Amino acid sequence: MPLKSIIQDMKGELGSISRKGFDVKFGHGMGSRSQRIVQDSLVPIDAFNQSCWENMPAELLRDVLMRIEASDITWPPRKNVVACAGVCRNWREIMKEIVKTPEISGNLTFPISLKQPGPRNTLLQCYIKRNCSNQTYYLYLGLNQSATNDDGKFLLMARKCLRPTCTDYIISLYGDDVSKGSRPYIGKLRSNFLGTKFTIYDSQSPNSGAKVTKSCFTRLMNVNQVSPRAPAGNYPVAHILYELNILGSRGPRRMQCIMNAIPASSIEPGGVAPTQTEFLHSNLDTFPSLPFFRSKSTRAESFQSGPLSGQRDGMLVLRNKAPRWHEQLHCWCLNFNGRVTVASVKNFQLVASAGENVAPGQEQHMNVILQFGKVGKDVFTMDYQYPISAFQAFAICLSSFDTKIACE
Repeated sequence: MPLKSIIQDMKGELGSISRKGFDVKFGHGMGSRSQRIVQDSLVPIDAFNQSCWENMPAELLRDVLMRIEASDITWPPRKNVVACAGVCRNWREIMKEIVKTPEISGNLTFPISLKQPGPRNTLLQCYIKRNCSNQTYYLYLGLNQSATNDDGKFLLMARKCLRPTCTDYIISLYGDDVSKGSRPYIGKLRSNFLGTKFTIYDSQSPNSGAKVTKSCFTRLMNVNQVSPRAPAGNYPVAHILYELNILGSRGPRRMQCIMNAIPASSIEPGGVAPTQTEFLHSNLDTFPSLPFFRSKSTRAESFQSGPLSGQRDGMLVLRNKAPRWHEQLHCWCLNFNGRVTVASVKNFQLVASAGENVAPGQEQHMNVILQFGKVGKDVFTMDYQYPISAFQAFAICLSSFDTKIACE
């Protein structure tokens, strides 16, 4: 029996099993709970145990799964790879070994890939859709050059939450659940009152040396009582600063991002950025929500400690490219290579900065790590690459949406 026929037969059987028991489509966040991301705790289905593939030799199974992974390299056919990983624990372990990280493959396959650094030397093209009516933002993987069609692959969703002294953007893996204590919660973006300083928080530690930020939840409950594997709290992984604009609306924004979870050596040849390998879900959803009120000292700690106080040695610093003034168009311009079509103060390109003072001419020749720009009324492109992840890039772009009293 030809291998191609075997693969087609397996795909058909996987589809029937999915319809009988569950749906393991990656990132279809706008649908029901049965269409959400495949989790690590999937249970084998009885229907599959009765199939002809139950006793397949491990060597043959690995070869077949490798063929499927190699043949379905783009979405939506790549959903077959995720479906194979959702069959049982054995299939999932093999698929986790076969599927490479975005840094190597350039593909976003499993949910954890949203926390892993993007591909090297090429921009991964995504786009963001904004819903002004309910203050929500949806991140999609672009399946073609056009970002206006509704055929992208859903990746992340964020909801804006106004606070008395700051603004929070809660980021979730699902498109219909953004509660901070739920399993799909993966992080948040928090701004100060003026909208000039932002902090990106990860729901889990990006590395062994990360420190959790204190909150009312961690003060009231012992960390070990919540989960010994995933401590309750938020880990600051980046800080975003917008400089005061003395020219007002006539001048472009100036911003810098201090990636305190990524070393500056990661952009050098042979450099390595922290890579998460799995989600460590906590039991936060088993406890009721707590009030927002916090002490002044705790709120000040979020923005006055760490890299913002001048301790940036060894951390990757990203700065926006300085735009040039176009005499004929009478506006500030940047080369987005056709990915941005509408002029906006929100548009930016970030490059790695080796020092505090970098000449504008030198920045023009640096590789763009993240670019963000407007292409429609509520549609924006987001292209990123190594060493930042889709989650970090999305959070940085969310900071551009926020109102900045002292910058404009």
